[in-house]
Amino acid sequence: MKYKIFLLIFLVSLISSVILFSNSLIGICDPGKGCDVVNSSSYGSTLGIKNSLYGIFIFSFMILLTAFHMNKPNKHTRRIIHAAVIFGSVIALYFLYLQFFVIRVFCSFCLIIDFGLLIALIFLFYLWRH
Repeated sequence: MKYKIFLLIFLVSLISSVILFSNSLIGICDPGKGCDVVNSSSYGSTLGIKNSLYGIFIFSFMILLTAFHMNKPNKHTRRIIHAAVIFGSVIALYFLYLQFFVIRVFCSFCLIIDFGLLIALIFLFYLWRH
């Protein structure tokens, strides 16, 4: 039951990643502004692959893993989910740093993903304490 929050955050992050990845087809982001600037910057890709594509795969996997864990809880899936939230939050902080201090332009869908992961981290700390 507790993991529904993670499931919701991963689902919203997946939708945002799909929107960012398909922006060139659907044109949600204004050209030369916000998301377009952030995603077309040198920080929009890692190892030649768009960060949004990484997000699609990672959040899809995390949704499946979390749903599996909700049906059959075990310590291994719990640890993977917790590690992913921690690792994802570190990456989210890095991407927030880039948007606020390096690129100085903000992508609303990126912010949804980044703050979502930070909320998941806060909830994770709550779970550990209770």
